[in-house]
Amino acid sequence: MASSPEQIEAVMCRLRQAGDVSTRRMFGEAAVYLDGRVVALICDGALFLRPYPAAAELLPDAPLAPPYPGAKPHLAPSEADQANPELMAAVLAAIAREAPLPKKRRPKA
Repeated sequence: MASSPEQIEAVMCRLRQAGDVSTRRMFGEAAVYLDGRVVALICDGALFLRPYPAAAELLPDAPLAPPYPGAKPHLAPSEADQANPELMAAVLAAIAREAPLPKKRRPKA
């Protein structure tokens, strides 16, 4: 089931203190960007963080779960973790430091 704009906005309200956070709709869901890097996904209204080691250290109790069928497991932070703006800012910043920049697309001929 696709995430509604209201669900995406509710998750994004909890992440705004992390810095220049933005979303981009993809296949009915949303990718969360920080500093031009994908740091999380919002699927079915739930937040899934990219499972980089620094993020896992900051969220040791977060289970791994696939954001959609067939996807690699991502960290699924609890509502309590998401409600902590300092923690979420630190986690997103840690992921952004480790995540690669998107590959440049070649212009169409």
